[in-house]
Amino acid sequence: MFSVKSHFVVFMLFSLVFLAFFQTVYADAGKEALDGLNITAKEGYGTVPRGTVPATIGKIVGSILAFTGIIFFLLVIYGGFTWMMARGNEQEVAKAKSLIEQAAIGLIIVLAAYALTAFIGRALTSPT
Repeated sequence: MFSVKSHFVVFMLFSLVFLAFFQTVYADAGKEALDGLNITAKEGYGTVPRGTVPATIGKIVGSILAFTGIIFFLLVIYGGFTWMMARGNEQEVAKAKSLIEQAAIGLIIVLAAYALTAFIGRALTSPT
């Protein structure tokens, strides 16, 4: 029988291989986030030369959002893997469901906070 540690090691190795093959997808998502942040910064501050505070903040926020999406993806995959390996054990199924629900709630909170911040930022920096 495999232990929980061996399942986790196999899962992490699979995840690393999976992420290595599909890293361009994450790079595109991060680029889209940074482009949106740069457009918002340009509207608020005019032109945003490289190395300025708004550009740096935009890069940091974009990187954090991309990392949050990756963490959510990994948590959902791990929760699904745990659910599959529960083999009818109700406690393990409940733990897996809870993990997936908590990951979804965390992602919703992060996206809502970003949306609220972007909305308030646009409202404060708009000329009207």
